[in-house]
Amino acid sequence: MSTDPWGRVDDDGTVYVRTAEGERAVGSWQAGEPEEALAYFHRKYDELAGQVQLLEQRVKGTDLAPAQAEASIVKLREAVAEAHAVGDLGALTARLDGLSELVAHRREEVKAAREHARAEARAVKERIVAEAERIADETTHWKSGGERLRQLVEEWKAADRIDRVTEAALWKRLSAARTAFAKRRKQYFAGLDEQREGVRAAKERIVEEAEAIAGSTDWGGTAAAYRDLMQQWKSAGRASREVEDELWARFKGAQDQFFQARSAVFAERDASLAANAEVKEQLLAEAEKILPVTDVRAARAALRHLVERWEAAGPVPRDQRDRLEGGLRKVDDAVRRAEEAEWKRSNPEARARAQSTVDQLRTSIEQLEKRLAKARDAGRAKDVKEAEEALTARRSWLEEAERTLAEFS
Repeated sequence: MSTDPWGRVDDDGTVYVRTAEGERAVGSWQAGEPEEALAYFHRKYDELAGQVQLLEQRVKGTDLAPAQAEASIVKLREAVAEAHAVGDLGALTARLDGLSELVAHRREEVKAAREHARAEARAVKERIVAEAERIADETTHWKSGGERLRQLVEEWKAADRIDRVTEAALWKRLSAARTAFAKRRKQYFAGLDEQREGVRAAKERIVEEAEAIAGSTDWGGTAAAYRDLMQQWKSAGRASREVEDELWARFKGAQDQFFQARSAVFAERDASLAANAEVKEQLLAEAEKILPVTDVRAARAALRHLVERWEAAGPVPRDQRDRLEGGLRKVDDAVRRAEEAEWKRSNPEARARAQSTVDQLRTSIEQLEKRLAKARDAGRAKDVKEAEEALTARRSWLEEAERTLAEFS
């Protein structure tokens, strides 16, 4: 009689497997000993246990989809329940139950990951739509704005899909933003064409005026007129590149014609003024000898005489005018500063104010010195400190006031 804990063979050859629910017939054996029958059905059990182990390895060691894993578990569970095998079928069922729990947990993880991915994809697409709408509403950089909208569409395509309703609503907003941008860009360029036509007409008028005065010999008035026309040109805005280049070439041609003629006349005139420049060079050298000023009245008298001779010398070439006039002006400035300093030193009211300031500070210092002595005798440290600080400040002020007074001596 067999003592196998998981099964037995009846006298009529029927093979039974023992389970928690009781015995169940799994087959019949007529060809040999009961031990051989049990060994045969044990091998059947081992094959089934191998399938369970293989499924465990796939579920735990690979990224087998939960639905596929659960289908395999159901199939094996049915095989175990109807198995023609002898062994611990309950243990196989328990292992399959454990796998079902693991797959259920993984299904929740996959679901959570899918929801997270959808949330991220939704955030990405909402960001894409928001940026597209901002570009459609605000940007005036049409080339870069259009390129960015194309990039946003590619980013949309690369992002994961979300639920159909939200996807459709966001795509509708993205399409509307692209359409609005294209419409606003079209309106801008239509207005720009109209604006450029107005600029063209304004610059045509400027060019015609410039060409009309190109032959003028009123050098000062015409030069001022060209400066005004140039300011009008800059304020008019820009026409199309082709029109702008053609009109500028005409404007510059007229301007160059006038200024070249003026330069030729001035060059001829400057050549005749070279002798005047030599006289003023000598006068400037005499004027510079007045410096430094030691006698204000004598310096002013000498400079006045030099200025009379300077005016009598007449005009000089333009390229030397600023240097010569500037040199004489420096001498005049130095004499004027010396006169102002002399006046300041001889001003009795200013000297009286400076003397009064010195006297007041000396009186204040004497009073503070007496207060300091009393505070020291009385041992009042706080009063001593305050008096010393006040004395230090007033002595500094007195030194400055005495220097100011000395300037009047």
